[in-house]
Amino acid sequence: MGGILVSMEGIEKTFPGVHALKDCRFELRAGEIHALVGENGAGKSTLMKILTGVYTKDAGRILYKGQEVEIPNPKAAQDLGIAIIHQELHLMPHLTVAQNIFIGREPRRGAGLFLHERQLNQQAQDLLEKMNLDLDPRARVGDLTVAKQQMVEIVRALSFQSEVLIMDEPTSMLTDTEIQELFRIIRELRGQGVGIVHISHRMEELKQISDRVTIMRDGRYIATVDTKAVTIDEIISMMVGKEIYETARTDQTASDEVMLEVRHLNRGRDIKNVSFQLHRGEILGFAGLVGAGRTEVARAIFGADPLDSGEIYVHGQRVEIRSPHDAVRHGIGYLSEDRRRYGLMPTLDVGTNIVAAALERFTGGAGWLQKGNIQETAQAQVLDLSIRTPSLEQRVRYLSGGNQQKVVMAKWLVRNCDILIFDEPTRGIDVGAKSEIYRLLNDLAQSGKGIIMISSELPEILRMSHRIIVMCEGEITGEMTAAEATQERILLYATKRESIARH
Repeated sequence: MGGILVSMEGIEKTFPGVHALKDCRFELRAGEIHALVGENGAGKSTLMKILTGVYTKDAGRILYKGQEVEIPNPKAAQDLGIAIIHQELHLMPHLTVAQNIFIGREPRRGAGLFLHERQLNQQAQDLLEKMNLDLDPRARVGDLTVAKQQMVEIVRALSFQSEVLIMDEPTSMLTDTEIQELFRIIRELRGQGVGIVHISHRMEELKQISDRVTIMRDGRYIATVDTKAVTIDEIISMMVGKEIYETARTDQTASDEVMLEVRHLNRGRDIKNVSFQLHRGEILGFAGLVGAGRTEVARAIFGADPLDSGEIYVHGQRVEIRSPHDAVRHGIGYLSEDRRRYGLMPTLDVGTNIVAAALERFTGGAGWLQKGNIQETAQAQVLDLSIRTPSLEQRVRYLSGGNQQKVVMAKWLVRNCDILIFDEPTRGIDVGAKSEIYRLLNDLAQSGKGIIMISSELPEILRMSHRIIVMCEGEITGEMTAAEATQERILLYATKRESIARH
């Protein structure tokens, strides 16, 4: 590792009702991969947004290559050579790879009136080859996989001659193979002297990729340690301030009562002859690689996407579900993997979001909202789920990712749905919040709810499920009990390397 690129000292930041950062510090060296970890709301993203000019600090100082600097806006950070790749990619899908990389800086000809397409593509090709990336600069970004879109973001950041690259949850949407390709690129950048900040909730990644780890908790700096010198358990203990144990699946066996049955569901190439049952008190895990069709099945059951054919039965009765309203009416709740887009109203307050799915219960005879009843119900959910918010009036958009997820869960608990579909319930959530959500899922199953849990994390599927269904390319390729399941067996079914086995 080289000299110190970035040093942040005594950083303070306050938002209305929240002291987000308290005397924080951070250091990044050239040619270093530095992991930044902490629970949701610990202050990681806020600290990095100050470094990239999205927020301005209230106190403290930032040194870049030994010189004190002010970073009032993202352009100032970019000019210094500091770039960030956000969890939500900021690309224009209708433009090509080359156009996205150089947007606003395109080479022109004819006195600047015309785009020099050939030169643009060549410049992009030179950058892609430098990173050993097999991407066509003329390809439309909207046609690329999420992993390849992420590569475009990295190349765009490096096109500004960036020496500091901040990556916020870069692996959350990637398969294991894609993660290894990303890590290859990250290591290559490290070898070129780039300083990389790697923000992630996936603890197992830290040992693979990072040189040092900085831990934050409750807006404060806790420690910086050499990755090789600590265990994952020690890092987690520093993150949460106590030892924490992820709750295992309940030993309670599911009932024989069938709450939900789907028969021969079909929808284009996404869903092919899918049939299964969900029992009362069961957590039914859905495993598979990205694009296997798990989310498509969930959306079809919930009425978000139309089916070509198939039948859905709730408590033994065939039902017609043509919209989410129909699904909710039949006691089915769906927590989307994209909670901000489909699960929340980000500009509205916490209380309104919590009661949104059952609003008719809080409306008086004249159509007026019963604000006292709303407040009492919402406050009970905030306490039960440990939702960290300054008040019920706080806009949901200002909560951390984990607390936003809890608000979505609270919404369906208030609605009191019997059948709950959780799509990637712990994506982007820290270990402390994960344990709380695992406990909640177990509690719901023990209370008689039927739960479908879609997850790309195999340890989570194995830990939580009573029974596991595996999908590949729109089909169910395997089904097994928790006792029969192993990571290797799930992966075999997920890649269709073994004949279909249904037990």
